[in-house]
Parts: sequence; C-alpha cells; structure tokens
Amino acid sequence: MTDSADDGSEERLTYAETGVDIEASEDATAALLEAFGSDLRTEYAGLIDIGDRYLALATDGVGTKLLVAEAIEDFSTIGIDCIAMNVNDLVAAGVEPVAFVDYLAIDEPDEALTNQIGEGLAVGLEEADLTMLGGETAVMPEVVKGFDLAGTCAGLAGKDEVLEGEAQVGDALVGFASNGIHSNGLTLAREAVTREHDYTDEFPPNPDRTIGEELLRPTRIYTDLLEPMREHGVRAAAHVTGGGWTNLLRMGEFEYVVDDPFPAQAVFEFVQEEGNVTDEEMHRTFNMGTGFVVALPEDRAEDLVADTDGQIIGRVEAGDSVEVRGLSLS
Repeated sequence: MTDSADDGSEERLTYAETGVDIEASEDATAALLEAFGSDLRTEYAGLIDIGDRYLALATDGVGTKLLVAEAIEDFSTIGIDCIAMNVNDLVAAGVEPVAFVDYLAIDEPDEALTNQIGEGLAVGLEEADLTMLGGETAVMPEVVKGFDLAGTCAGLAGKDEVLEGEAQVGDALVGFASNGIHSNGLTLAREAVTREHDYTDEFPPNPDRTIGEELLRPTRIYTDLLEPMREHGVRAAAHVTGGGWTNLLRMGEFEYVVDDPFPAQAVFEFVQEEGNVTDEEMHRTFNMGTGFVVALPEDRAEDLVADTDGQIIGRVEAGDSVEVRGLSLS
C-alpha cells in the first residue's frame, strides 16, 4: 500500500485522534496491574497451576464494531467476534480453549437483538469447539446506551504445551491470513468510511456487499492451528489485533523482518483512502491481511506451512522493530 496523497485539503485521520490512544491505553492497563500485582505468565492469558496442567483465562469484547452492527441492525456475526477475540488469545499462548461465558449489558430488553447475538455465539462456539457454561445479561439503562458484548474463555494446557513466548534470532515467521478488519481499529475505520458514505452504501470494490457488511466480516478463529503449532515446535505467537503489526514485538525484543506478508484485503485500502490515513498508521492499527503470526525454527517452518494454510512471511533478526512494507515500527 502507498500513502494517501496529502494535498492539504483533507485531514489525515489517526487512531488517537478518533478517540483511541494505544500508548495511553497501555499505560492505563499497566497502572491497573501495578495497583494489585499480577501473576500473568504469558502475553495473552493468565495461568493458574492446577497440578499436572495449567488453567488459563482470557477476556475480551467486540469493541466499537458493535456500533456498525447497530447502525445496520445486523447483529448476527458479532457473537462470532466475541468468541474469536477470546479464543485467539488463548491459542497465542498455546492453550486449548474449552469453555466460555458471555456478558451482555443492554439499556433495554430486545428479543430480536439478543437472539441474533445468540446465533452468532453459537456459530463461534461450534467453530472453536467450545462449551458455553453460562453468562449474564444485565439491563442497565442508566449505565449503558445501546449495548456492549464481552466474554471470558477458559482453557487448559499441559505443562509442556504452553508456548515459550520468546522467539529466537534465526527463527522463521509463518503468517496466517485474516478475514479482513476483524474486531479492532473500528473507531478509526468507522470515522474514515462515514466521511462521505453511509454504512448501507455499496462497498466499491464489491458492489454485492454494503460497507457495513464488509466491516462486519467476523474475526477468523485460529483454534485449528494449535495442534500443528505444537507438532512443529512453534516458540511464540502473535494475535494481530490492537496495535496492528507491533503485536509481533510481544514475541520478544527482536527485529521482525516481514518481506512476504499476506496481501491486505480491499477494505483496508478503502479505509485508508477515505480517511487519508498514512501507511504507518494503518499498520499500527490494523492486521492488514495477516491475523496471526508464529515464530519457529527455520528448518521446521516448511512442515508447518504444509500442514496449515500459512505461509513463510519473514524471519527474526537481532534488533527491536517490525520491518514490513518499507515501514519500521517499534
């Protein structure tokens, strides 16, 4: 992708200017953990030693993607996103997701809405091979305007199954394609596409879909990667969500040279053009076509690719940055 033309006639959008400052968010999270301490053992999930294995927990929501669903009154896919954002974090830790609970906060009861959300959750549960243990629906008109959806996922892993979490210099990087925007960066994407369009307008690269439908493509679920990741000696993994490509730095302070990423889907170019967003901001915010990345010994990478739909996208070198598409992110 190339930077949008900057002729001074249109303001460039950034994630921070639309209301989400990633650095400030990380600082706030660090302050929260500092207040009570943390026994977190991985970048993506908390672990509790229960004897011969670990019990892991991850929690996440759908974010402002909910506002797109609300705008076009299509809530059928956001349940999938809720499942995906949780189970993918467990997969990035090397943990098998086993059970899920959801939390729906709503300003007033709406049977049609909750039914559609339930349908999406059911699809996500089946795809991730999960059991729903329960949940909570809270009606809070003085607290919530509209609704919010989040969930918590429990997982189990043997003591030798949790990923090391640290890449090594010389490792290969294997990437796996995303379905599109997934469920992060929607605050920026929504602001960009609604400058000149409505969600119900045709999506220019594919007139058979609306802009809203394209933004609502559900997050890909990566649980099918667990077995081949273990079999082929994956050391660390990155779920490419908030923070975009800088998530690779969660595999350790190295230089991640990405010279063959998956192509970015058309929705990213559309968001970039409509919002006059820089290449760097796009890669710091979105997955740009690659939703999951693993690091493993170079001599085992081809076997992992043969057993999955992944491809070798780069390598690990000494340094402290992500080098992708002519950008240096740190």
